[in-house]
Amino acid sequence: MKKKVLLVGGFHKAISLTQLLLKKGYDVTVINNQYDNCRILAENENIEVIYGDGTKPFVLEEAETATMNIVVALTPKDADNLVICELAKKKFHVKKTVSLVADPLKTKFFYQMGIDSVVCAISVVTGIIEQQAFVDKISKVIAVEEGKVNLIELRITPNMSVCHQKIKEINIPQNTIIAYILRDENGIVPHGNTIILPNDKLIMICETITQDKVIRELTGNETYFKK
Repeated sequence: MKKKVLLVGGFHKAISLTQLLLKKGYDVTVINNQYDNCRILAENENIEVIYGDGTKPFVLEEAETATMNIVVALTPKDADNLVICELAKKKFHVKKTVSLVADPLKTKFFYQMGIDSVVCAISVVTGIIEQQAFVDKISKVIAVEEGKVNLIELRITPNMSVCHQKIKEINIPQNTIIAYILRDENGIVPHGNTIILPNDKLIMICETITQDKVIRELTGNETYFKK
């Protein structure tokens, strides 16, 4: 049975997210409080579109929110997004709620209120800017589990100390996993005897608190994080 997702608000965000979810095989329902937006959304015959205010219980009732696996609140108002997720959780007993927030200071409060995932665009951008001082060789840093864990893509250059070393010879923190290596056009699931080569891209999972140590150990640059 397909999983069902309800998107509330956020016209352009909803369009993009809908396309992604449909490709992954989800059933998608969208609520929007702008009639013209609903007409455009309804051009996609693969989704159900409801015109109304998603903060109102009767509108969520019409969207059959109780049958949803995930509810995503995408409106531009943090207060509305909180109400939507709270109603989904407490009235309709939805297991997974996701909320967009504009104010990063509200992120902790939203989690305290029981929202499962909170996404703040400002925090994401700020994180990228803060990382930029030392991420010239890091393609991506993605925070998961409320920022406690990072998924890192690191490109290996010839001057790095780990070049031509076996993974088991590298001194990295215990809770760090080199999960995958992209080499040329091939992917490798590494093991202890796998040798790291120049231009490899390492896909790693590590705790946020040990990220600096992990990258420092791999790059061999003690001042890498002080630039």
